[in-house]
Amino acid sequence: MTQQTIDFTPPPPSDGGESLTLAHYAERAYLEYALSVVKGRALPDVCDGQKPVQRRILYAMERMGLAFSGNSGPKPVKSARVVGDVLGRYHPHGDTAAYDAMVRMAQDFALRYPLIDGQGNFGSRDGDGAAAMRYTEARLSPIARLLLDEIDMGTVDFIPNYDGSTEEPKQLPGRLPFVLLNGASGIAVGLATEIPSHNLREVAAATVALIKNDKLSDDELFELLPGPDFPGGGQLISAPNDIREAYRTGRGSLKVRARWVIEDMARGQWQLVVTELPHGTSAQKVLEEIEELSNPKIKAGKKALTAEQTQLKAVLLSVLDTVRDESSKDAAVRLVFEPKTRTVSQQELVTTLLAHTSLEGSVSVNLTMVGADGKPMLKGVRQILGEWIGFRMDTVTRRTQHRLAKVLDRIHILEGRQLVLLNIDEVIRIIRESDEPKPALIEAFKLSERQADDILDIRLRQLARLEAIKIEQELAELRGEQTKLEEILGSPTVLRRTVVKEIEADAKQFGDERRTLIQAEKRAVAEVKVIDEPVTVVISEKGWVRARTGHGHDPAGFAFKAGDGLYGTFECRTVDPLIVLGSNGRVYSVPVSALPGARGDGQPITTLIELESGTQPAHYLAGHLEQTILLANSGGFGLLAKLGDLTTRQKGGKSFLSLDEGDTVLPPVVVQAAHTQVACLSADGRMLVFGLDELKLQPNGGRGLTLMEVDAKAAPLASVATVHNGVRVIGTTRGAKPKEEDVRNSAYTAHIGKRARKGKPVDAFQSVLRLQALA
Repeated sequence: MTQQTIDFTPPPPSDGGESLTLAHYAERAYLEYALSVVKGRALPDVCDGQKPVQRRILYAMERMGLAFSGNSGPKPVKSARVVGDVLGRYHPHGDTAAYDAMVRMAQDFALRYPLIDGQGNFGSRDGDGAAAMRYTEARLSPIARLLLDEIDMGTVDFIPNYDGSTEEPKQLPGRLPFVLLNGASGIAVGLATEIPSHNLREVAAATVALIKNDKLSDDELFELLPGPDFPGGGQLISAPNDIREAYRTGRGSLKVRARWVIEDMARGQWQLVVTELPHGTSAQKVLEEIEELSNPKIKAGKKALTAEQTQLKAVLLSVLDTVRDESSKDAAVRLVFEPKTRTVSQQELVTTLLAHTSLEGSVSVNLTMVGADGKPMLKGVRQILGEWIGFRMDTVTRRTQHRLAKVLDRIHILEGRQLVLLNIDEVIRIIRESDEPKPALIEAFKLSERQADDILDIRLRQLARLEAIKIEQELAELRGEQTKLEEILGSPTVLRRTVVKEIEADAKQFGDERRTLIQAEKRAVAEVKVIDEPVTVVISEKGWVRARTGHGHDPAGFAFKAGDGLYGTFECRTVDPLIVLGSNGRVYSVPVSALPGARGDGQPITTLIELESGTQPAHYLAGHLEQTILLANSGGFGLLAKLGDLTTRQKGGKSFLSLDEGDTVLPPVVVQAAHTQVACLSADGRMLVFGLDELKLQPNGGRGLTLMEVDAKAAPLASVATVHNGVRVIGTTRGAKPKEEDVRNSAYTAHIGKRARKGKPVDAFQSVLRLQALA
């Protein structure tokens, strides 16, 4: 598993500690700042799952008496009181930051298990902010007890607060792994975290299984913890293997989508109602996206809507009539979509909405947190649970030791009282007659100072005969408890059994049903219906492109802008792609159906694709996806690929051909069914012919194989063609006159060899331009 760590060790002083160079000082200051952000602000702790500000809020509220005790809850107080106490005692930062953190801890749509019970306006899932802190009230929620109940039982270390006036806990004694229950999100210096929330019962079951068997297989572990459980529900559509890989490595991306129902209405009408949204998506966001699609705005720098905007608008309006938000207190999410007509396919409407709005999206997983060793690191789920189990074992051990010390102290006191009870008259006499009764009691009854102080502090009535019975009963109970505590401390098995029992009890009390459905589905892809018909793609030398209906057009009849001319025409069909080869080896694709019509000069190809800075379109090709093509560069390398291998949905294209510095891309060659050979021509007039079977398909692109040995600078590869028993060489003679020569029969056979050879010169040419296959 890849682990992500940062070394926060500051550089040493440049001269033994007396002074620092400016460079070392700046480095040390920045590292200290980075450490402060990482550990003091942005990342949660694996032990209690809280960031420092959240931990301080919870501790301050507990000290203010705002925690539940049993089934009774305290009266909530103004949020401003809580924020003021947090800032004054523990968190010397802005009140807005503290209140924002407090608000998030109270939002049931942000946290799977809210730790604060807020009263008043604490915001909404649509992005509405909370009311000011002077208006809202808050108290701790019942589940917060799992973080705070053991705070005064010696379970965690306390550290001085920012001014040393009081102390605060270094961590909270969490009884469950809250870092997985509620998740976290944050950006630090050089690090970020995105931990999704999970179901309490599932996390508890996985934790218990690991405690019982630390060699539990990944499959068994992830069977118990199958995936995130988001506060708003929704559906997780990623494949189980993708989820497990993200859990194993600590990093990944999960696909999520909304959940909906179809409601039938009168006269055959129906409507689609979204009841649960993906995590991080609001109803307001979906409505804004639909408004943008159905009523698009002209983009900056453009004079009209792009072809893509117009197409998306037409697609959406063909299936959707109206949309409205009917969310209320009774239904947290209720987005109603009415189809254009009742005859619209339900699946078509669903697919269109999923493909073009946030009703389907992705959630990143980045399990970076501060570990048990205090270092920020990317962790897998197994490591997270393992570290938390270690922390919990240590917490229960410390709690048991703390309780045992109190039990032993109480037994010691009661044993002293029991001893004195048998000699009550003598005790009274010593106290009455002695000037220093404490040493006298110690000497007379062999008491400890602690016991003697207790005897002198209690009232005589507590030494009556009735009290003797109570002392005996209490001693019996305490000695029984002592035995159990010592058993826990003396046996790792009993310790593990105790931890498991407590986890199962907490899961039973606070657990609930899973909200997010886990069911693998394919990503929704909106297919634009295109009529399959013949079309001719016309491209100019300067990259203006258009499409004309039908085949058989005379290229001489096409008009172009002044100074421009014909690059080429491609007879294909409307369902085919136009491929653009960039000068840097990247490939771009545009659906032929998206090209402008033949009226006018067309549209620059640069408006349909996004070229990298400093690159230009080099060559073009349009045709069927299954066509085999030969791609080559001036350095003498080439490869075979299907035209479909070059297609991409990204306007920015994808990297396909690997080029060395100075190499240029040669025009692509369509491999005809009858062609069995490859002809290569160098710029100095050498030609090599070899079998097409010496090349192989490379669907992912790359550098390819050596076609012909050339000097890439002095005499690069000039042209390639696929041929069958003959080739036409086009170039110039020594008198610079254009010349075309058909090379056939014995003259052609003389150039046949193996791939990667130098080839032989073609006679009577001063320079060559290109090759052309003979019919």
